[in-house]
Amino acid sequence: MRVTPRASRNEVRAGEDGNLRILVTAVPEDGKATDAARKLLARHLDVAPTRLVLVQGAQSRTKTFRLD
Repeated sequence: MRVTPRASRNEVRAGEDGNLRILVTAVPEDGKATDAARKLLARHLDVAPTRLVLVQGAQSRTKTFRLD
């Protein structure tokens, strides 16, 4: 999935390439955007945020989460 920090609103949408695009208002500092993306994705999937584990992309806009 592709995360866009500093967006005007928090939103999950389907990208044109078939991947999810997650827009978050959080800044990309100290993992704030990643945490916001995890919480937004968890809300979208109706699961607890602690069930989503970041597998790849801690410092990148392209991230991979695993659902435990």
